[in-house]
Amino acid sequence: MAHYADVLEALHARPRRWLVTGAAGFIGSNLIEALLGLGQHVVGLDNFSAGRRQNLAQARAAVGERWTAFRLIEGDVRSLDTCRQACRSVEIVLHHAALAGVPQSIADPIAAGESNVTGFLNMLVAAHAAGVSRFVYASSSAVYGDRAGRLKSESATGRPLSPYAVTKVVNELYAQNFARCYGFGSIGLRYFNVFGPRQDPEGAYAAVIPRWISEMTRGEPVYINGDGETTRDFCYVDDAVQANLLAATVADASAVNQVYNVGCNAATSLNELFETIRALLEPRVPRLRGLRPVYHEFREGDVRFSQADISKAERLLGYRPAWRIRDGLARTIELCFGQLASPRPRNGGRRRSPLSVA
Repeated sequence: MAHYADVLEALHARPRRWLVTGAAGFIGSNLIEALLGLGQHVVGLDNFSAGRRQNLAQARAAVGERWTAFRLIEGDVRSLDTCRQACRSVEIVLHHAALAGVPQSIADPIAAGESNVTGFLNMLVAAHAAGVSRFVYASSSAVYGDRAGRLKSESATGRPLSPYAVTKVVNELYAQNFARCYGFGSIGLRYFNVFGPRQDPEGAYAAVIPRWISEMTRGEPVYINGDGETTRDFCYVDDAVQANLLAATVADASAVNQVYNVGCNAATSLNELFETIRALLEPRVPRLRGLRPVYHEFREGDVRFSQADISKAERLLGYRPAWRIRDGLARTIELCFGQLASPRPRNGGRRRSPLSVA
């Protein structure tokens, strides 16, 4: 982690002006908190269709007086004018605004295309015109689609299994094209399953970890799609922040115009995940000792096995994940237990547990 420590020290010494799109989202708000904590100047862009104002409120509470270095633009990346406004006088863009998740894209592929493809293109055009020095964007492990094998490396992908996956493939193609046609450098981060504080446990497309923590603490059934042997590479959000800062500041030209896996190079099955969360919660909720999940059919569009080969990010970015899944889960429960255990809104209802892809 010595290289990352050097990056943090350099940012402290030379503050820059950043734009974070999807600012009120789970990853976006964690990025804003980290950047402001490093003394940076940050512009946030969000339309609050998925992002939550309470995420920004929590980031503000965490950074205290440094919040004065943050400015929020409430707007939509589907508007080119809004993107141009947001990119003015910005040095680095961290683009995370998107309609996220496999099931939501299957339910509304047009909305996914408008937000994730048109919005992405708008941001590329605006950032290039504004002279942004580095454009880092959120891609996804969903691009691996039906590629055989458990370990996924950046050199080969499969056929996309959902509209969401298609949008992320198109993002990567547009980024490559802008490098070729306009000399505009970018770096894509193929997130595996990022988790941690501020991840929404509610809604039809909530991610699996906060939902399970919430359901277990509330005494509700916990559902697993399939036989529970589906695997994912779960990545604590602090490591996703690390990947963003490394990508934003890397000086090696060969590291730019690349895509990188962001995960831990560790596969965890849903059955293992269930048992780990249950065991971590049991001291707080003793009745969980005998809890068992309820199994359902496999869900359309889900990849069966997923594990990140992170050797490329290690080699070119100096990325070194600092959190293993059990430690990240323990930290998430420590920080979020009260919130996730609170009574569910009346329109919550019973839901099947998802396995969303970042």
